[in-house]
Amino acid sequence: MKIVVVSAGLSSPSSTRLLADRLAAATLEHVDAETEVLELRDLATEIAQHFVTGFPSARLAAALDAVAAADGLIAVTPVFAASYSGLFKSFFDVIDKDALTGKPVLLGATGGTARHSLVTEHALRPLFTYLRALVLPTAVYAASEDWGQEGLAQRIARAGGELARFTAPAAAAAAAPAAARGGAARTTGPVGAFDVDTTAAIAPRSLTGAITSVDPGDGFVTVPFEQRLAALRVP
Repeated sequence: MKIVVVSAGLSSPSSTRLLADRLAAATLEHVDAETEVLELRDLATEIAQHFVTGFPSARLAAALDAVAAADGLIAVTPVFAASYSGLFKSFFDVIDKDALTGKPVLLGATGGTARHSLVTEHALRPLFTYLRALVLPTAVYAASEDWGQEGLAQRIARAGGELARFTAPAAAAAAAPAAARGGAARTTGPVGAFDVDTTAAIAPRSLTGAITSVDPGDGFVTVPFEQRLAALRVP
């Protein structure tokens, strides 16, 4: 399994790279994986040239391929003008539109003040949702005053645990023997974040509807569309 870390920090050393490394370390505490770090500042000229020529250099192409082939992604940017940096956005502008589809992505950002702490929600999360990535629930923002604080360490640990669960490859293999025996199988979701009752895969039923609950004990609760529609009708 491989996790790719994308850091858009501009200085060396940078707090952005520090946060990226700590998120990767927190993930590796839960799962055995290979990691590769992409420093976008080293690719800045090649990214700009790609916009003009339409062709990536060999080094940029290798970076784009690494992201596309990764089992999980950690993406961290500094905050510029209350949003992600132009370099960070440019890299994800040149990546293939389908490269991140269904891929677990852990988001991080760094800034000089806590006032920008919602950048992960109003800027980063919409970007990766548009790219059809599986954006993890916990995103980590680190302001200058957060370093060394217990709260930041706790958020990093929680986020790393989520990425590890969502990239764990054993879930599908563990469920296959039980399903083959015709019994109800219990397996983790696409990344192990919650239990899913796979009885429905054996006893066919419509899955058209909306997930209204993700409970570790009960699994998915799926409400058929017809039932939801009927509830909205006026008697």
